[in-house]
Amino acid sequence: MTRRPRLVATDLDGTLLRSDGTVSDRSVRALRAVAAAGVETVLVTARPPRWLDELAHVVGVRGIAVCGNGAFRYDVAEQRVFAERTIEPELLAEVVADLRRELPGTGFAAERAGGLAAERMFAAIHDHPEDLVCTHRIEELGDERAGKLLARNPHLTDDEFLVAAGEVVADRLVLSYSGAGGLAEMSAPGVTKASALRAWCAELEIDAQDVWAFGDMPNDLPMLRFAGRAFAVANAHPAVAALADESVASNDDDGVAATLERLLR
Repeated sequence: MTRRPRLVATDLDGTLLRSDGTVSDRSVRALRAVAAAGVETVLVTARPPRWLDELAHVVGVRGIAVCGNGAFRYDVAEQRVFAERTIEPELLAEVVADLRRELPGTGFAAERAGGLAAERMFAAIHDHPEDLVCTHRIEELGDERAGKLLARNPHLTDDEFLVAAGEVVADRLVLSYSGAGGLAEMSAPGVTKASALRAWCAELEIDAQDVWAFGDMPNDLPMLRFAGRAFAVANAHPAVAALADESVASNDDDGVAATLERLLR
């Protein structure tokens, strides 16, 4: 018999959410039923905190989310960031300078606890919120530190830019890819979905073997390696499918919900 988890962690886009970005009633019912049964539930996502407010009904009154690939811990019900791991300003400036020099035309943005700040060139090629803070150079923003540095280059293909950016950044920051075309997402050293989830589990005194995790993209790999049982949705990236202990139905077929319903039975 499969060991019953004490905590369920799920990615959002491409995993719990359907391809149109919505969450099904079935998924909401399953997550809330699991929570009512005494199992902790955590949303673990590359999304920034501001993109979680519309999902408060998914997690209920105990809703906790790990956002920004591990940079922020967010109380969804109270709409409050209560822990963050940010990039040192000197390191951010160093990495940005190197990317500008090696990959001309790159635009930058920074996800911060208070919202998104972006250079005008980045904003011109990327969707952004109405309350965007614009700046000429991202490294000159000194009022709030970045949890995640974002970069995009319209002069290179998605794959070309991600590979080249990885070579420039090396191990100075954690560079990840969550599926947003050509968007390089960089976190402080050691900051991943796994490290943030591990810290939260330690506070709750929950062992990794008692964690179930669901994902679909390469930025989910550290979390899936950490979890006692790893699930890949049917639409997952090949690397995620290869790592997972079990494959479940796709995001559009409510694979997470179906698995949690099985758990409750």
